[in-house]
Amino acid sequence: MSGAAGPAVAPPTASRVRPGQPGWPTDAQWQQLRQSLGPAIPTIPTLPALPPLPPLPPIAATPQDTGAALIALQSPWRDCEAAPAGPACTRLFEAAHNPYALGDNPGLTQTLGWVGAWQSSPSVFAVAARSTADVVAAVNFARLHRLRLVIKGGGHSYQGTSNAADSLLLWTRRMTDITLHEDFVAQGCAGSAAPVRAVSVGAGVMWAQAYDAVTTRGGGYVQGGGCLSVGVAGLVQSGGFGSFSKAYGLASASLLEAELVTADGVVRIANACTHPDLFWALKGGGGGSLGVVTRLTLKVHPLPETFGAVNFTVQAASAAAFRRLIGLTIDFCQASLVGPHWGEQLRFRADNAVGVAMVFQGLDRSQAKAVWQPFLDQLASAPADFNVAFSPLKIVSTSARTFWSPTLVKRLLGFIRQDDRPGAPPGNVFWPGDQGQAGQVLYGYQSTWLPAALLRDDQRPALADALFAATRHWAVSLHLNKGLAGAPAQVLAAARDTAINPAVLDAFALAITANGGPPAYPGVPGHEPDEALARQRAQATAQAMGRLRMLSPGTGAYLAESDYFQPQWQQAFWGSNYPRLLAVKHKYDAEGLFFVHHGVGSERWSADGFTRLG
Repeated sequence: MSGAAGPAVAPPTASRVRPGQPGWPTDAQWQQLRQSLGPAIPTIPTLPALPPLPPLPPIAATPQDTGAALIALQSPWRDCEAAPAGPACTRLFEAAHNPYALGDNPGLTQTLGWVGAWQSSPSVFAVAARSTADVVAAVNFARLHRLRLVIKGGGHSYQGTSNAADSLLLWTRRMTDITLHEDFVAQGCAGSAAPVRAVSVGAGVMWAQAYDAVTTRGGGYVQGGGCLSVGVAGLVQSGGFGSFSKAYGLASASLLEAELVTADGVVRIANACTHPDLFWALKGGGGGSLGVVTRLTLKVHPLPETFGAVNFTVQAASAAAFRRLIGLTIDFCQASLVGPHWGEQLRFRADNAVGVAMVFQGLDRSQAKAVWQPFLDQLASAPADFNVAFSPLKIVSTSARTFWSPTLVKRLLGFIRQDDRPGAPPGNVFWPGDQGQAGQVLYGYQSTWLPAALLRDDQRPALADALFAATRHWAVSLHLNKGLAGAPAQVLAAARDTAINPAVLDAFALAITANGGPPAYPGVPGHEPDEALARQRAQATAQAMGRLRMLSPGTGAYLAESDYFQPQWQQAFWGSNYPRLLAVKHKYDAEGLFFVHHGVGSERWSADGFTRLG
């Protein structure tokens, strides 16, 4: 489908305009934009066989948002700067620990900043889009008036791409329609594609809402993110890994169709048969660079009977014992964990401990226990060197259909947490392990793909040495679900047809080392980031990752979880796919309306996205 183009493209210019500069829209022009934004009109029918999904809660944490479609934003930190010990500031820092409270405030982001890189800064105005027509109006307005345009759904970008001062924010969080299809065929693909079960979601849907509709109520599985307050649209456009990616592949590889508004204000449908170049680029090319996605349709997979988890920690008695423990863990990983049954993390800590935080599918509890027993027996045979501390349920399995549901037992045992604001929907849930990301201030964050060749018999000792050396600086986590080595052939084939760095196809894991601090904000006395500590820990992070990169130089990094200062980012994020992505960018956004830090085509702009460089 397509819509009429908006006003003509403004003449190319060396810069975008800021408030107070010539060309900044007048009050009357902002009023015209306000009047062009329509009421809430669903763009997708509601589920006919299921009760309606709960609406977003009242955005009580956001006094600036009165339900209007155009919102004049002010800094949420203004009261804190004036009265850092006052009740308003106390409430704001309390809300910063709730990912849903952050997401419901158009002036905030899930990460509050990165010391030395960026800080969360509200736009001047926000279009709270309820429909695709609202998005078209905002895109046309930004293009005509040469505004810096920012797109935010979940607001989880570690790179700060969902916020910018002096900009117009296109806020999609209210676009929360969800539809299940039993026999979906993408537009224009009739006769060339078999009908499949699928789900269509609006641009503001979070993974908690998607899993509730598809799994808890629909009995299917959609490949998505592990963090439940992440937006569906942003994760899919980044490539997208979830806990079970070795079994079901990239989230982007399950994309069947997308509706988006391109820089010319036209509504386009992108799929394998219509705009296939744009469709390919959306599958891992990064959000915010190619257009505004308003709806995605994803394949729904059959749901396994059970999901499960394995959680325990092994403390080594000495550094020498820790080096031996790393070797045993890597040997076991190679023999038993690089395959479609397993996902999530092995954590190698600086205090000489290994944390196991794994999930499984396609196995029952007894089968999972049998897999781990040889490793546990090895540890038990050396009690002087290794102490194993189990969580209350070291190996547990549960009905896959209730895996993401906030049952009473899960809440009482602390396995899942809920949005604690009065009147919040019961589906606003998150894992306890993700709460530390809410309101965090990053000091350092780096990632690299680890090729499966490092698990060969002649390479594992060097890998274990590198991991040990890295932990002398900072902890390292191996995310086994974020590398596709060991995945089924059909998963690898689907991933090859995405824009993500092809290095992921042969990676057994994504190694991540990162650190940060609690909610803080510059200029708020008593709540400012510790810059000296941040510099020290950023250096430790870089040193830790440097030891791993010695083993696999040039393997790249994952776009969504990477260093803000990533060198040669085009090659690191997309490898040989970058020239093709750049060609798509030039075709659909030649003037560069859409800009994000280290996004496709961003090398043509200044770091803040306001000045054209060439």
